[in-house]
Amino acid sequence: MKMTQPLSSKVHWCAITTTRWLIGSLSVVLIAASPRSAFAAGDPVQGALAFRNCMACHSIEEGQNMTGPSLAGLLGRKAAGLPTFRRYSDALKRSGIVWNAETLNAWIYNPAALVPGNDMRFPGIPDALTRGNLVAYLESVSEGKGRSAAFQAGMTMGGGLPDLKDARPEAQARTIGYCGDTYTITTGAGKKLTFWEFNLRFKTDSSGHGPRKGEPVLVGQGMQGDRAQLVFSSPSEIGTLIKKECP
Repeated sequence: MKMTQPLSSKVHWCAITTTRWLIGSLSVVLIAASPRSAFAAGDPVQGALAFRNCMACHSIEEGQNMTGPSLAGLLGRKAAGLPTFRRYSDALKRSGIVWNAETLNAWIYNPAALVPGNDMRFPGIPDALTRGNLVAYLESVSEGKGRSAAFQAGMTMGGGLPDLKDARPEAQARTIGYCGDTYTITTGAGKKLTFWEFNLRFKTDSSGHGPRKGEPVLVGQGMQGDRAQLVFSSPSEIGTLIKKECP
């Protein structure tokens, strides 16, 4: 006599099977969507092109910090662990993260999610391929091959900032006079330049690329030549090199 499985049992079995399939599929989707597990080895040459978006804040030169820390030797370094960089957020200092391919991928994916409260003004890169390429490039930077990868990508990697010790006479400020709302700068070439006080910004660069002591340098700031930055080797020079000179 043929035994027939009750319809309710079949429905129950199908429901269990379907549920297991859905859960299993969902798990695969979640794993694939995870920024850490989605990481795959990238192309450092393509990563050099992606790094162009980072160059305004980060240098690949050892010891040259900018808005953010130098990325030279990044792999294997503890987050907030570069001694020469003094602007790390407390959140990053407490994170305990060590930079490797996986943690960099997660950081680039969403810095705010990985370390809530950090100071990184960067929303992240959702595209996994771009992240993988960028991480590969940062690995090459840590190996001292960053410039080579950039060259292969057709890029010329500067040092992040110009070397102001090599400034031309036209950019060297020999004297700096101040009267009313006007600064008058005499350049090394003997030319006098005048700036409305609000259009001349004072900056310092104490790095090896900064100006020589007592020899501030003018750096253009776009517009129509009416704005500029005057870079000193240290803050103490700003008060001593500017002289009040009124007719």
